[in-house]
Amino acid sequence: MFSLKVIWNPLEGLDLGFFTLHFYSLSYVVAFIIGWYLLKPIFKRDHVSIEKLDPLFMYTVIGILLGARIGHYLFYEPSTFFSNPLRVFLPFRTDPFEWTGFAGMASHGAAIGVILSMFFYSRKHLKGDYLWMLDRIVIPSAIGGTFVRLGNLINSEINGKSSGDFFAGFKFVRDLSDDNVRAALQQTGITDPDKAINALVNDPQYAELLAGIPYKHPAQLYEAICYIGVFVILYLTYWKTDKRNKPGYLVGLFFVLLFTIRLLIENIKEAQTSTDGFELIGIHFNTGQLLSVPFILIGLFLMFRPDGMFKTNTSA
Repeated sequence: MFSLKVIWNPLEGLDLGFFTLHFYSLSYVVAFIIGWYLLKPIFKRDHVSIEKLDPLFMYTVIGILLGARIGHYLFYEPSTFFSNPLRVFLPFRTDPFEWTGFAGMASHGAAIGVILSMFFYSRKHLKGDYLWMLDRIVIPSAIGGTFVRLGNLINSEINGKSSGDFFAGFKFVRDLSDDNVRAALQQTGITDPDKAINALVNDPQYAELLAGIPYKHPAQLYEAICYIGVFVILYLTYWKTDKRNKPGYLVGLFFVLLFTIRLLIENIKEAQTSTDGFELIGIHFNTGQLLSVPFILIGLFLMFRPDGMFKTNTSA
């Protein structure tokens, strides 16, 4: 039987001496650059000045980063959000000082951030044509989500549950939040985490310890692959159908596809926090699933609402 079992011990970034340039951070840079190039022909087709792309880039970056960062702490670590708000906006800890980067980004928060930033952008640069802009920005957002999830994979974060006998699975040996990983590293007797991890993976004397770390679903990889599918569907819908002329249809389709994927894949993800779970009408939801439901409902409304409810008149 075909098996895809991986000992996942990637290089997480480039050590520049005074700090490490993480590939996760670069995944956002790649996503923004690709987004710019995807929107350029769209703006040309819709007769919107290419000069409006530069301010759009800035609004998008600010909306995504602020929304994702605030959303993570508001949805997953509210106690930190209210007790230490500077932690939300600073890429380092102060006591003791530690450069952490902007670890902790919530995709639902990013979506809300983009929705808000596009409102202000459209008012200033597109004569208030809000839904037109949302319909276009979601096309590169889908492929951007792919790169962000690959960044999560490199960081060994947002891992799935144990994959058991499933043919695919990753041993996330760099996931120091995993009790099995911490126990195995401690038993090597090596105090430096990186050296301990490399010894665990490469030294045969620690093979038994390595075997005690379970294979898990690479949920980030599953999502990344699915988001490619979302991008292809949105891209073809815009370029090959007349649905692009129905304000709100593309953003609605994006919400339905992407957050349905989130709703399903969350079932195989580990809880992100100890309190990441809710009981609603007898059904267990985690935070990601609960946040996905409103987006799906809004998406269905935008897709299937009566024609003529919203109008677009973009020309610039």
